Amino acid sequence: MLKKVGLISLGCARNLVDSEVILGSLKREGFAVSGGLESVDICIINTCAFIGPAREESIDTILEAAGLKKEGRIKKLVVCGCLPQAYKKDLAIRLPEVDLFVGTSDFSRIGKLLKKPSGGGKRAYAVSEKLDYLYDEKSPRFSLVPKHYAYVKISEGCSNFCSYCIISRLRGSFRSRTIRSVLAEAGALSKNGRLKEITLVGQDTTLFGLDIYGKAVFPELLRGLSSLSNGPEWIRILYTHPAHYTDALIDVIRQSDKICKYLDLPIQHISDGVLSRMNRRTTKDDLVRLIGRLKDEIPGITLRTSIIVGFPGETEKDFKELLDFVKDTEFDRLGAFLYSEEEGTAASRMKNKVPAGVSRERLDELMELQKGISARRNKRFLGKRARVLIDEEPDSPGGSFFGRTEADAPETDGGVFVSGKGIKVGEFYDVKITDTLEYDLVGEKI
Repeated sequence: MLKKVGLISLGCARNLVDSEVILGSLKREGFAVSGGLESVDICIINTCAFIGPAREESIDTILEAAGLKKEGRIKKLVVCGCLPQAYKKDLAIRLPEVDLFVGTSDFSRIGKLLKKPSGGGKRAYAVSEKLDYLYDEKSPRFSLVPKHYAYVKISEGCSNFCSYCIISRLRGSFRSRTIRSVLAEAGALSKNGRLKEITLVGQDTTLFGLDIYGKAVFPELLRGLSSLSNGPEWIRILYTHPAHYTDALIDVIRQSDKICKYLDLPIQHISDGVLSRMNRRTTKDDLVRLIGRLKDEIPGITLRTSIIVGFPGETEKDFKELLDFVKDTEFDRLGAFLYSEEEGTAASRMKNKVPAGVSRERLDELMELQKGISARRNKRFLGKRARVLIDEEPDSPGGSFFGRTEADAPETDGGVFVSGKGIKVGEFYDVKITDTLEYDLVGEKI
């Protein structure tokens, strides 16, 4: 039996959690697992298929691995996650080099399928129609990130049905873990004392618990995590939905010293017409009020947002309204994406498509605006002191360590290049900011 497994994880942090669970399960079943592809027998690619560029990256990665298989450098190729779930058996026809396809609710089956004899070149296919998988605190994990931080997925699937999105088709309807399960996992991850930060992820973290408890209980979960005796110093929240904020949620973020004053708040657009066609369940007035309230009630809050440019029917007036809003609001972090038409979505049937060239010009204009905003906001930190968690050692002798402030999510935002003596990865340091860049800061350990 082939024993050594390597994995490539594509896409977001939610996918990364799945990848860690896959490797943890395989390790428990006796496989030797690795985060890379050096000297492995089996290559697993956990794919993303959320939008067109993600699918292209997944296909390119699969073809590269297929080349390694052809050269004899790997013996078996496994493709799992969103891409097989999206394309079912069509993918098997198009990619004959792949030995095993596994869907988003079938991760627990990978070990048993790999242990089965595969004589005669027989290929395996495990993609369930029923999407109900949800890992819990008992699921083994093999960390693919530095030991001082971890991602915890608190829910799976989505029932918001934004008109451009295929997540419900890839992941199923929204389903939460229990508060007890999440607290148990967080406690287990923290028990060795090395964990400094937990980042909570899900398709919509703000709705956590609605399906189980009959109401969203995210504030209760946050209070429980904040009170863990051996818990991390930082609790970070990603993927919130602006339509689902409550007084209780804002209160607990403000009150807890452990919850990072950082919120990922994807608005997607600001034009009421575009928001309505997106089925975002928010209006411009809603977003203006929420953002104003967050800034007023949570001093020093860092706001990150995501925006889609070129959505069907987006006019020059809509885009100008968006630019003006971004200019006035000055988000600390902003990611913008070209609209990607996804087959079977309500948006794919809409008329008045925006030409690709126009969409690209709008994206470039938006990002150029944000680049100036980011550089200007970073200058506020010049000469000030910041608390920095160190993530990486220097690339070369005499170089700078790389770390993050409370305002920087791992693998998503910029960070701080830190110089000084006695610095260790996974530890906090007070740093004096000596220079600012467009998206990063430069400082010296105090």
